[in-house]
Amino acid sequence: MHPFDHPAVSRVIALALEEDLGRGDVTTLATIPPDRAARGKITAKADLTIAGLPLIERVLTAVDLAAGARALVAEGSAVQKGSVVAELWGNAQPLLIAERTLLNFLQHLSGVATLTRRFVEAVAGTRCKIIDTRKTLAGFRLLDKYAVTQGGGTNHRLGLDDGILIKDNHIAVCGGVGAAVRQARSHASALLRIEVECTTLAEVHEALEAQADIILLDNMTTPQMREAVQLVNGLALLEASGNMSLDRVREVAETGVDFISVGALTHSAPAADLSMALGV
Repeated sequence: MHPFDHPAVSRVIALALEEDLGRGDVTTLATIPPDRAARGKITAKADLTIAGLPLIERVLTAVDLAAGARALVAEGSAVQKGSVVAELWGNAQPLLIAERTLLNFLQHLSGVATLTRRFVEAVAGTRCKIIDTRKTLAGFRLLDKYAVTQGGGTNHRLGLDDGILIKDNHIAVCGGVGAAVRQARSHASALLRIEVECTTLAEVHEALEAQADIILLDNMTTPQMREAVQLVNGLALLEASGNMSLDRVREVAETGVDFISVGALTHSAPAADLSMALGV
């Protein structure tokens, strides 16, 4: 199933329209005749990676089934400032009612894709993959993770049911890294990989002895990560995490880790600059 076909996406579109429309668009209803047709275009006002184009028609048809849209660029492509990315048509009132909502989705998803692309390009030529996290706004998990893929990134867990990731608080309650991994191994399905967070090289050694599948190197220095890569020597996959910036991500990737998780992709990506213009 395509993420945009998931019921959760239909729900978030409906919620977005409901909170924006309220009791009705009093400005549009007061100024635009109900039989007025219009056409429009959406333009990139800055260089960006476009994501969310299929949502345009979904938002429009949620307001008016007769409205339509057509993408003029490929989803996930690099778009230059001034490029028209989509055209739309229909009754003017529904187009105006849907304008802010569809732009909000498109700007947000394109912002996530654009930032992701910058991180992916920063580690180009290494074997390291840029992955996302669960740090998303409620209701936007599927959309945000989709946008990451359009920027060239890779999805980590979609939800808590998607894999075992033993974090610091699990470790504290279990009594240590090794104990937590062994406890998970004894209870979890053999089909689930077990990942555990480590903050020291001693914990990395403990995770290896417990046969963790993935070891998350949390907030380690670059030299510590390099040493962890040598210590693990391919016996587990390695994920680097913790305050990853564009300035630092390349040197981390060059340590030999398999993944770098970046929470900022979904919780701090600035909205991409796009605008919509209508005409008759």
